[in-house]
Amino acid sequence: QVQLVESGGGSVQAGGSLRLSCAASGYSTCMGWFRQAPGKEREGVGTFDSDGSTSYAGSVKGRFTISKDNTKNTLYLQMNSLKPEDTAEYVCAADDRYYRCSYVADEYSYWGQGTQVTVSS
Repeated sequence: QVQLVESGGGSVQAGGSLRLSCAASGYSTCMGWFRQAPGKEREGVGTFDSDGSTSYAGSVKGRFTISKDNTKNTLYLQMNSLKPEDTAEYVCAADDRYYRCSYVADEYSYWGQGTQVTVSS
């Protein structure tokens, strides 16, 4: 069983930055960030594999960075050059079955409660 608690959301102007945190309890092999904007489907933002490899959705590549502090078992999402279209609820997810993470939500067994990010123009 893995529990995930996100923090760090908020409101920022376009071009600004935010860092989200996802504190995890328990063992996981895959962790990822997803987001969902009102009226839109949930989309994968990025993943963090057990070997430290990361991947990013095309819409955030070059602007967002995922990292993990293993001593704190905490996943981070550093978001720079934010755009209004990045406005969404961001949710951290984890699983302990796979070693290569994907953007398929069904492959994640554990989910956080989400944190809201609002970017104004």
